[in-house]
Amino acid sequence: MHLHILGICGTFMGGIAAIARQAGHRVTGCDANVYPPMSTQLEAQGIELIEGFSPEQISLKPDLFIIGNVVSRGNPLMEAILDQGLPYQSGPQWLGEQVLQGKHVLAVAGTHGKTTTTAMLTWILQANGLEPGYLIGGVPNNFDVSARLGKKTGDQADAPHYFVIEADEYDTAFFDKRSKFVHYRPRTAILNNLEFDHADIFADITAIETQFHHLVRTVPSAGRLIVNGAEQSLERVVQRGCWSSLERFALPEQSIKTQEWSLIDTAKDGFKVIYQGQEVAEVCWDEDASVTGRHNQLNALAAIAAAHHVGISVKNAAKALGTFKNVKRRMEVIGRVNGITIYDDFAHHPTAITTTVDGLRRRVGRDANTRILAVLEPRSNTMKLGVMKSQLPDSLQDADLVFGYGSATGKDALGWDLKESLAPLGSKAQAFDDLNLLMAAVKQAAKPGDHILVMSNGGFGGVHRKLLELLK
Repeated sequence: MHLHILGICGTFMGGIAAIARQAGHRVTGCDANVYPPMSTQLEAQGIELIEGFSPEQISLKPDLFIIGNVVSRGNPLMEAILDQGLPYQSGPQWLGEQVLQGKHVLAVAGTHGKTTTTAMLTWILQANGLEPGYLIGGVPNNFDVSARLGKKTGDQADAPHYFVIEADEYDTAFFDKRSKFVHYRPRTAILNNLEFDHADIFADITAIETQFHHLVRTVPSAGRLIVNGAEQSLERVVQRGCWSSLERFALPEQSIKTQEWSLIDTAKDGFKVIYQGQEVAEVCWDEDASVTGRHNQLNALAAIAAAHHVGISVKNAAKALGTFKNVKRRMEVIGRVNGITIYDDFAHHPTAITTTVDGLRRRVGRDANTRILAVLEPRSNTMKLGVMKSQLPDSLQDADLVFGYGSATGKDALGWDLKESLAPLGSKAQAFDDLNLLMAAVKQAAKPGDHILVMSNGGFGGVHRKLLELLK
């Protein structure tokens, strides 16, 4: 078939394009901005890319148009497709029906940690010889690409074929407002955490819990849910109805009803795995893995529990994690200059900011000469709406200095006063609406031994590399 993908340069839709190409389809696509690294990755696989959404693209006469959720009514190409009655389908629906059908799907859902946990679980399966297919919403450093079709584990017709997928709760398409993950029908599902987010499409946390329960409803009785037992929101989801086996995981200090999986903290954010009250394995991270913090310990614990459901021993899963390399933009070291280390992290929700800063603090310690300079751009849809602005100061308490950036104009402009929101942090926090002024302030403050932690879910004007050059 010939598939033409609208919104192809997003991580998810780009992954679908790669998988479709590997499955033998002809794939073309378009997006508003066609640029590396996704454009390079797709073109290397023989996928033709077109800049923009011109209605003339219907002359390509594909068998099917695949629609990404960045496409809305009023898009000129989409309007032409609708006017002419041409066949179209959402990316998640196509994936569920054409790729995931008949496979053992392992889905990773949650407000935070989906990408990292999906990469961990995929690597555990890969290191143990299962050759899984996968779609990860980021760039996994253990693999060359962010998505692949995968292979069966044997020659028999009924040999299992595993597929690990990052299960996003964001809506599917402009014509399908259900969460993407309802299309995946997993046999193993991790519910990592659940907080209010995506304020642009969800009215409140109850609305998100409803979507998570839709996912729970699709897991077969022979399947398994791996649930963070310390999350009250997830407990409410489970109490709505659960028809499959259920195992909970949590930190030892978190009191829950039953807890099959827990851990004991060891050096450098490693941990001993506790299963049904017994110590069964130990995870020791590679020095260059960039895996820090309690949140990543829980991510790893959930991945181990999911791998256990498909027959991988806890010891073998823990061993695989010893060679895990984190996803790009997750505490990624951009460079070191004059004794100053600069990191890039995707954190944008206050909870993610809290755990990211805490993870770095645990790694570098609390010596008076070891400071964390947090450089933050609150640009997610939820943050731009100001829903979480009151939580920002608490999320940054563990940083020594804070430099916040809020654009005053353009599509990423904040609708609230960043300086006012950071005021509870006192003199250690500054707010800017000019990137050059922010970088000048960071340069003036930085000194040898500092750790500059840049956090944003966007490009942030390339501030990471610019700071590296500025500090030379």
